[in-house]
Amino acid sequence: MEKNILVYNNQTGIAEKMVPLCTGEGIAVLVAANVQQLFEILDQAEIHLMLVDVELNDKGWDKGIEMIASLRRRSSIPLMVISAQSAETAKIMALEAGADDYVTADCNPLEILARIKSQLRRYTQLVNMCANIDRIYRVDDLVIDDTQRKVTVEGRNVRLTPIEYKILRLLVQKKGKVFSNSQIYENIWHMQAIGADNTIAVHVRHIREKIEKNPREPRYLKVVWGNGYKVG
Repeated sequence: MEKNILVYNNQTGIAEKMVPLCTGEGIAVLVAANVQQLFEILDQAEIHLMLVDVELNDKGWDKGIEMIASLRRRSSIPLMVISAQSAETAKIMALEAGADDYVTADCNPLEILARIKSQLRRYTQLVNMCANIDRIYRVDDLVIDDTQRKVTVEGRNVRLTPIEYKILRLLVQKKGKVFSNSQIYENIWHMQAIGADNTIAVHVRHIREKIEKNPREPRYLKVVWGNGYKVG
């Protein structure tokens, strides 16, 4: 997936020099001409990194730090700051305000590019990790890892058919919700449920045989008489 970075060039001119370098690496660059446009683009476009050239000197110190803090409040994406100020105090305050990296204007553009690519890699890995976590469903000792289509009970791998897996995943994703036979059938087969009761009952029985210690007294997949089935 193409990565988009947002560049704001204010003081040093170095951010502007990064545009052709980033473009040459397949990184799309959106350039903000002013602070208002900077925030508008950040709110409207999918941005994966901000490269911001801010004034951090005796006159603009507070304004620059305030800008960094404001950007951090708006978004959690990587924020790289470029400044003419090389004092350690400036660097520390920028990082404490929310910057993820800080480089001075005399830094080699190729090093800045390498830092940009490193921040993008870390951000992508973090996003992927969070997405995978969101696809792991747990009910006590029953775990469905949807990234690997893997089911375990008390650490034991459970082999389910594709249909059994889909039924169990549906019920686990909506833990505590009761699904009728018709609702299960329509969610899994995506067609009108006609005479679905026996079909669902057979699949539920097979699932129970595989995940329950005692299928007749199920701990996970339970029947709600007259209504359907639920997990939890």
